[in-house]
Amino acid sequence: MTTIFDSKSFRRALGNFATGVVVVTAQDEDGNKVGMTVNSFTSVSLEPPLVLWCIDKRAGSLDVFKRAGHFAINILSADQIDISNTFARSKEDRFASIDYKEGIGKSLLISDVSAQFECELHEILEGGDHLILVGKVLNFNDFGRVPLLYHQGAYASVFPHPNVRNKIETANEKNSESKEVNQKLAGNIHYLLTQAVQNYQNDYYPKQLASGLRNSEARILLVIYAGLATCKSKMTKEAAIPMREIEQAVEILVRKGLLIAAEDELQLTEKGEAQAIDLLDIAERHQEEVLARYKPEEVVMFKKMLMALL
Repeated sequence: MTTIFDSKSFRRALGNFATGVVVVTAQDEDGNKVGMTVNSFTSVSLEPPLVLWCIDKRAGSLDVFKRAGHFAINILSADQIDISNTFARSKEDRFASIDYKEGIGKSLLISDVSAQFECELHEILEGGDHLILVGKVLNFNDFGRVPLLYHQGAYASVFPHPNVRNKIETANEKNSESKEVNQKLAGNIHYLLTQAVQNYQNDYYPKQLASGLRNSEARILLVIYAGLATCKSKMTKEAAIPMREIEQAVEILVRKGLLIAAEDELQLTEKGEAQAIDLLDIAERHQEEVLARYKPEEVVMFKKMLMALL
């Protein structure tokens, strides 16, 4: 009995396995730069540190990857869909609009990614119509950004699974019951406020991070959009962020095209304003979700008390 193997159906079935999105880059001795978007990246070994990815035997960049002897794995962050698309399509100079620097073996390290691995080409294996490139990791960087995901032909974001969140909430409830809130601090407003803020952020921050921005970067965009501060000197108070962290965040936001910085003054670009609106929507939806358990009059009173404290 002969079974007809449907390649399209096979690809759709494989698409059920959600993956991260990486851009693999390399540069040979003649300065020929190559980069391609792949989702076949995976770890192989910790001792020695090995990773692998797969490339089509017909790929025009294959010879450069072989000659280069080194390559870099750039794990894209959630807001780098444009970069993923750039390296997934045919383009004369894919690096023209990309901010990058050279790494080990002249491989190219893309800015503001989730993580990077600089690799020496360790081995090339046969894999049907693809080649499997195994790399030995010589250096790596973890930038702590939420990664971009790919599932069933579409980009996706990371969110905590409801079951995991429920388990955490149940554990917190049991923990709270066992402690019964320290009686000496039960009437202390500062203690109650800090505990309440921490609990509120446990679910809110992962949603905000899914935008691909760090909390400091998101906070700066929201503060500027709200008109609370338009300069770095006032940002420390309104965003509650140390100046050193503000400087780093502003540099990244400018590089991403979300912000214009002229000395101390800060201004949102059109892209930055759109991002701020998205962040505000995330904040408002989370707030509605949290406050839905209370009566409208209780919410009004709660907000009045907070405003009075401010």
